[in-house]
Amino acid sequence: MFGIAYSTNDPAGAGIAKVLRDKLGLSESYVCENSETCFQGGNIVLAGFREDVIYFDFLGERMPSEVETYIVLSRHSSEAGVKSYTVHHTGNFGGDAQYGGSPGELGISSPRVSWLILRALYDSWRAGNRAEYEVSYEATHHGPTSLSKPLVFVEIGSSIDEWRDPFNHHVIASSIVKLLGSKPDDCKPVIGIGGGHYPRKHTELALKENVCYGHIIPKYALQYLSPETLDKMMSRSDVDIKGIVVEKKGTRAEHRSLIEEYANKRGLEVRYV
Repeated sequence: MFGIAYSTNDPAGAGIAKVLRDKLGLSESYVCENSETCFQGGNIVLAGFREDVIYFDFLGERMPSEVETYIVLSRHSSEAGVKSYTVHHTGNFGGDAQYGGSPGELGISSPRVSWLILRALYDSWRAGNRAEYEVSYEATHHGPTSLSKPLVFVEIGSSIDEWRDPFNHHVIASSIVKLLGSKPDDCKPVIGIGGGHYPRKHTELALKENVCYGHIIPKYALQYLSPETLDKMMSRSDVDIKGIVVEKKGTRAEHRSLIEEYANKRGLEVRYV
């Protein structure tokens, strides 16, 4: 079962949720604790909470125990004003937690679920002829981080105009519907190293090949790269990670040496893009 959550104060999340309710014919339910809205149907529960999404560490207590994976519908802010449809996992690589979660903690990733959503977003984006938008993974960032089940964020960026756009609500909702109806697909689960906040080379690889990403640590967070960080990226996943994909241009020689030594000890493939 999927637990789909959003903040009722977020125009992007609330707009997507409304389209999902209509598309899936969900019925009002009382299985959610302390929620503003709660709907159920098939293999999903859809709940709206008053709190901001980065503080959703309570989902395990407020949504049914049958939920296996959480999907959060959200807005995305960008100082650069990038119009986007994005997918990412959550976590804090460093010693602070300015945007929710706990310092140095990663949420549990779901490489296959996030990959299927990314591909569905790409198909919807292409069909909608919105060339000014970007479809991308985002690097791992912000909370929540302490949930005991995997969590994927799906977001609309990056200003109030995009958050309120009904077309964008339909793009995200259609991608979730496609995920719910998808058959099991084989993909190779990996973690990603390097690249920007929108790690374009990792995204391109996932769209071209059956390579699905769990956690991605961007270039700006590589000061935290260590065997312990790699252990977290590997273990905080709902499937076994089979390889490490490195953006060569975005890493230094000492990073690559550390990664290769780590991978050799564990029999993992390292691939450079």
